[in-house]
Amino acid sequence: MTKPAERSAARLAAVQALYQMDVAGKGIVDALAEFEAFWIGQEVEGVSFKPAETAFFRDILSGVVREQRAIDRKVDAALAAGWPLKRVEAVLRAILRAGAYELMFRKDVPARVVISEYVDVAHSFYDQDEPGLVNGVLDALAREVRPGELDARKPSPRTRKTR
Repeated sequence: MTKPAERSAARLAAVQALYQMDVAGKGIVDALAEFEAFWIGQEVEGVSFKPAETAFFRDILSGVVREQRAIDRKVDAALAAGWPLKRVEAVLRAILRAGAYELMFRKDVPARVVISEYVDVAHSFYDQDEPGLVNGVLDALAREVRPGELDARKPSPRTRKTR
């Protein structure tokens, strides 16, 4: 499995673990242990869970927990007025928190990659408006915490001069 695919699987696992922690009141130590032992790279009730980059999974999960106040403030500000993060459904809340963590604290990951990956995660759970909401919130957040990064365009191969 390629590194990008392992990172995608780590993001999905982190969102699932954050959801479980939120809904079941699980602590981070229990969530890390359970996901690493029983979910990541395993088959559960006929569903195969892809191998994931464990260090990346741990970083997202522990980073969201450690930085949750700062993350929640930024996500609240990016959401529509009158819809604070605490009113957002739990899976969507987990997606937004994980995406916000990467945008705010993992500058080594390009903003476009973060947004695209979490929109894909949202598509794993939703088929209505939620992926668009994830895109809009993370785009707004990226423009705030990484000014100019989304504006910078890579030259397309067709417009590059060749010699």
